[in-house]
Amino acid sequence: MPLTDPSGGTCSIARTITALGDRWSLLVLRESALGTTRFSDFRSRLGIASDVLTDRLQALVDRGVLERTAYQEEGSRTRTEYRLTEAGREFQVVLGALGTWGREHLPSERDTGVQWRDAAGRPVRVAFVDEDGRVLQPDEVAVSRR
Repeated sequence: MPLTDPSGGTCSIARTITALGDRWSLLVLRESALGTTRFSDFRSRLGIASDVLTDRLQALVDRGVLERTAYQEEGSRTRTEYRLTEAGREFQVVLGALGTWGREHLPSERDTGVQWRDAAGRPVRVAFVDEDGRVLQPDEVAVSRR
C-alpha cells in the first residue's frame, strides 16, 4: 500500500519511495548507471542473493526504470541484459543528490561512491535551479504542499 500524506492522498515522494526506495533497488540503479547490465555482474558487485536480485530487476522493469534486452554470445544460450530507460536515466539526479548528501553529512575515510561528470569530464552537482537558471541555496527554497 502506498504511503499517504496527511490529506489522504499520495504525494510524489511517497510514490517514489514505495516504487523505488528500498536499498537493493537503489543500489541496482547505481550499478546500472555505472554501466552494469548483466545479472551475474549485478550479483557479484552488490553481493546480493540471486532471488532478491531477480525480484528487484523484475520490479524495476515493471516500473519502467529498466528494460530487458536479449543478447547472445557465440556458442552460448540467449541471455538478458538490463539497461536504464529514459525514466531510469532521469533518476540519476536522485542518486546524485543522495550521493552528495552522504558525502557531506556521512563522511567516510574510504568513500567509494560514484561521481557524475559532464561530457568534458568536469564534475557536476545537483541543485535547485529557478526558472531563470539561477542556482539556489537550500535556505532560498521553500517546501509546500500542492
